[in-house]
Amino acid sequence: MAHSGGVRTTDDLPDPPRLWTAEEANARVAELEELLPRLRGWVVRLREVHDETHRLTAFWGNDVDAPDHADHALKQRLDAEWQNLTRRLEEAVAGLRKEAIEVKDLESGLVDFYGLQNGEVVFLCWQRGEPLVAFYHPLTGSFATRRPIAEPPRRANPSPRGSAARGVP
Repeated sequence: MAHSGGVRTTDDLPDPPRLWTAEEANARVAELEELLPRLRGWVVRLREVHDETHRLTAFWGNDVDAPDHADHALKQRLDAEWQNLTRRLEEAVAGLRKEAIEVKDLESGLVDFYGLQNGEVVFLCWQRGEPLVAFYHPLTGSFATRRPIAEPPRRANPSPRGSAARGVP
């Protein structure tokens, strides 16, 4: 069922992703605080490997791939490291995505969890360094459009004196 105004609900999704509550997302913050710097480190190392490989290829051309070339073993090690880091990074990000957690920006540590806000499917938005998942934005929005998560309605705990004063037994 389509909804006007571009608002998406779980009815709009053929196979809805897992929807996180803010509390569930907050329970993952400590793990993400550890994981994101490791992923970021892999990206930094990938850039270094790329630069070194590019330098070798720019200097030697395709000759560096010849088995008897002096830098052939170095090029092979760099290629293997590239493949290993790429695989590990892709697996880690895919594992999070499978759980309906989207890594939006490794540099800043920006992560979105699929969630619900006022019946609309949204991203619960968290950035490394923030103590809690406290913001959300529409699926078509971004960090710049995030707003505070609405707190769930709380039941008032009427005092016995207050109930009696209103004539409630």
